[in-house]
Amino acid sequence: MSDTEPPMTRFPVPDLEDVPEDIREHIEEETERAGFMPNVMRAFAYAPHQYRAFFDYHDAIVEHSPLEREEIEMIIVAVSGANDCLYCVVAHGALARIYAKDPLIAEQLATDHTAANINEAHRAMCDVAVKLTESPGSIEESDFERLREHGFSEQEIWDIGSLTALFNLSNRMATFADMRPNEEFYNLGRGGE
Repeated sequence: MSDTEPPMTRFPVPDLEDVPEDIREHIEEETERAGFMPNVMRAFAYAPHQYRAFFDYHDAIVEHSPLEREEIEMIIVAVSGANDCLYCVVAHGALARIYAKDPLIAEQLATDHTAANINEAHRAMCDVAVKLTESPGSIEESDFERLREHGFSEQEIWDIGSLTALFNLSNRMATFADMRPNEEFYNLGRGGE
C-alpha cells in the first residue's frame, strides 16, 4: 500500500477545500486528535448530508454509551470481521488494540471472535453482535438473557445492537466504495508507537 493510495477508489474523493465548512472543521479536529486524516472521513465527505448523519450517530453511541471504549471497539472489529470489511477491521482493530491494551486482540476478533482470548461477558457480547450481523432474524430472548446474565444493562444491550447496526452500514459502504485503510492504522497499538 502506497502513501498515494486514495481514500476510496470507486467514487471521487473531494478536496478538503471543497467540502462544507462544518465538515472540514470536523475532519481537521479528528486529524489533529489522530495525528493523521482517517480516510473514512474524506470518503464520507463525498456525501455531506450523510457524513453529518453518520458521524453524529457514531459519536452519539461512542461518546454516550455506558459500554467501555474497548468493548465498543471489540464489537466493531468482530462485526467488521464477519463482514470482511478491510477498512473497519484495520482502523478499528488499531483502536481495539489501544483501548484493550492488547496487541493481539484485533486479529483474534476479526478472524474468529469465538477463539479470541476474551472473557465470557465479552464473548457473549460479540456472539450477539455477530449473530445480529449474520442472521438478524434469529435473534431471540435468550440472547438478551445471556447478556443480562453477564451483567450488561438494558442501555448497554441497546448500544450493542445499535453499534452493530451502524457498523453493518459502515462496513457495507466501506466495501462498496472501496475505502482504503490508512497505513498508520496497521502499526497502532502494537507496542512500537
